[in-house]
Amino acid sequence: MSNLRLPVTVQKLLCCPVCRAKLKMTAEQFICVSPECGSNFPIVDGIPVLLNEKTSIFSIDDFLTRQNTTFNLRQHRMKEALYRLIPSIHRNIKGKKNYEKFLRLLLDRSPAPRVLIIGGSIMGQGMQSFVQSRSIELVETDVSFGPRTMLICDAHDIPLENESFDGVIAQAVLEHVVEPYRCVEEMHRVLKEQGLVYAETSFMQQVHMGRYDFMRFTHLGHRRLFRRFDEIESGAVTGPGMALAWAYQYFLWSFTTSKLIRQFFFFISSLTSFWLKYLDDYLIDKAGTLDAASGYFFMGQKTDKTLSDKDLVRLYRGAFR
Repeated sequence: MSNLRLPVTVQKLLCCPVCRAKLKMTAEQFICVSPECGSNFPIVDGIPVLLNEKTSIFSIDDFLTRQNTTFNLRQHRMKEALYRLIPSIHRNIKGKKNYEKFLRLLLDRSPAPRVLIIGGSIMGQGMQSFVQSRSIELVETDVSFGPRTMLICDAHDIPLENESFDGVIAQAVLEHVVEPYRCVEEMHRVLKEQGLVYAETSFMQQVHMGRYDFMRFTHLGHRRLFRRFDEIESGAVTGPGMALAWAYQYFLWSFTTSKLIRQFFFFISSLTSFWLKYLDDYLIDKAGTLDAASGYFFMGQKTDKTLSDKDLVRLYRGAFR
């Protein structure tokens, strides 16, 4: 189908999110070829909506009726306009450098790596040079429509064949899923042998996606998520200065539910605490930051081994040793 946003090579890798059987494509939908399953999935504006409604918190009807799910494009644009007016309290210290390293590692393994992005309706922080690389085939998925969404799917049931990707990225995603271990297992499944994963996940951050915000992870907790991967590198990606600014802003917000007053507090807190994020340039690699960071990253390689919990606790690098 010519108007699908997905590359033709990837369309052939799609499978049923319910039973993982092959899919047959028609002009308006995908149909599972398994007679025992027989599920069908619509195509909305060139974007397949492949959801297992038995397990997902989302429904196919959410996308047929264009409900705002995790990402509201209009609100995002309004926030971006506001952010341009005042200093932001957000700062991703390591993301750009990490993506450059991730790209080099992928290209060392394949001249044309295929990379799955989970939560890719918009471009993540620090990803500009990565997504602009002409050597990579990107498959950008999400549970919301956005300017970069190619496929609507839930990370708990990724509708793609086993061992079909060289890399997987999940930036600011795993705090927003109900079963993060299952999602990471799905990433492991779709990765080729020795495939690479890169994730950034919140720790010291308050609720920032309303009803779709579920989990937080320490550095070791984040490492345990990826226990079936060999670590290449991990650490803080956003620091304690940013965490402190977030805490101050949410402290002010906790006094009221009025949108107008909260907007006023947003301006006040941003103008008075934005400078804290610059301390993270100095703090980001300190041992204490591993106990106090706003968020962590993990870069690893798929393996058939599993990191034991006894080995996990030996990996602690924080200040309380």
